[in-house]
Amino acid sequence: MKIKFALLLLLGISAVSCQSSAKRKQATIVFYNVENLFDTVDDPHKNDNDFLPGSDKQWTTERYQKKLDDIASVLTNINPDELPEVIGLCEIENLTVLKDLAKTKAMSNGKYRIVHQDSPDDRGIDVALLYRPREFKLIMHEALPVNPRFKTRDILHVYGQLGRDKIHFFVNHWPSRIGGLDKTEPNRMAAAHVLKNKVDELLARDADAKIIIMGDMNDEPGNASLLSTLGAKAPNSDSRLTNLMFPLKDKKLGSYNYRGNWNMLDNLIVSNSVLNGKGFVTTAPGFIFHEKWMEYKNKNGDISPNRTYGGPNYYGGVSDHFPVYLKLSR
Repeated sequence: MKIKFALLLLLGISAVSCQSSAKRKQATIVFYNVENLFDTVDDPHKNDNDFLPGSDKQWTTERYQKKLDDIASVLTNINPDELPEVIGLCEIENLTVLKDLAKTKAMSNGKYRIVHQDSPDDRGIDVALLYRPREFKLIMHEALPVNPRFKTRDILHVYGQLGRDKIHFFVNHWPSRIGGLDKTEPNRMAAAHVLKNKVDELLARDADAKIIIMGDMNDEPGNASLLSTLGAKAPNSDSRLTNLMFPLKDKKLGSYNYRGNWNMLDNLIVSNSVLNGKGFVTTAPGFIFHEKWMEYKNKNGDISPNRTYGGPNYYGGVSDHFPVYLKLSR
């Protein structure tokens, strides 16, 4: 009887331990603008001439491999205990660079699978999503065209199951501000309308749908495209969507530095059930990840992301953006 009791006690302790472990289960969701991740092969269907060995940038195999390894180091250091479960990326050229990234020494243990579709962007850059198949099960994906009148990145919609939760992910890279903020705003408003229509459709079908929106919107949390059109408000507001980066922006932090000013161009937005629902949930604010080796410090001591190129000049940095991320726990 003593042996049986001890065995039952041990099993009971193990069961409680497993339940506690399940309750503590976490997932890391990352978005990273990796600044022109191109391979070195000429693609006649893409505008990749700047990133070839014979170009002014002198983009070589060695520089390409260094950038892959540096990006992998960033992604794998965000959570030192575990590789990110889901990673959204933008400014990638094609499927090849995604496969090469997933095969790097730092990333290979994740056995990442890739969701990617070529988009009509003039510069030949796309968005993509990487996921660890043991943690996330893909159900479907689709590309949402932004506007047929100009060529820009599609919005990537990925739907799948993380643990017991079904989650919609949207990976974005909205039109840039080149040409002036006011002049280019309608382009970003068009992207916001496309995203809002899809989100409205999902929430009309299921008010508790879990939605995570990530991306370089080329707009900040307070800009009209995000705040008014999409309706992504600050935490603790009465809104169906919450922008997790609002509190950091209010502290004058950012993921991108333009002429000495921090901009929060990389946004993480979630539906109410990701904040207050059952299963996997998160808290505000989101996070910006950077370490000293990712930074450039000028003579005044000001810090900015250490970029790979400035025009034709090779600086050897990782990216001109810092990644942003959120933590899910249940």
